[in-house]
Amino acid sequence: QVQLVESGGGLVQPGGSLRLSCTPSNHTFRDYPTAWFRQAPKKDREFVAAINWDGSSSIYEDFVKGRFTLSRDGAKNSVFLQMSSLNPDDTAVYSCAAGPVFSRRAAAYLHWGQGTQVTVSS
Repeated sequence: QVQLVESGGGLVQPGGSLRLSCTPSNHTFRDYPTAWFRQAPKKDREFVAAINWDGSSSIYEDFVKGRFTLSRDGAKNSVFLQMSSLNPDDTAVYSCAAGPVFSRRAAAYLHWGQGTQVTVSS
């Protein structure tokens, strides 16, 4: 069982930036596609972005294209979600998920973190 730990969430003003990190506490990431999902209050969980096992390919949901960038660092064994131009609609709990399939579908990912809160407000 891969245990994922997210960090980097917090309160940010509209237009600001945050960088979320996802790190496995007991495993290496190298074989796992990794994705970020988010869930706002009273809304369904939605796909944000995903990156394949070696970082050579990534996919983004339309509402984050041009604002969010996903990357992975093999040396740090982490995946990063750089978020910029944040707006209040981005307020949600962001969760990372790992493998085994590179997909937009939540069902493709077997391992999930607890999530980190991102709040965009003035």
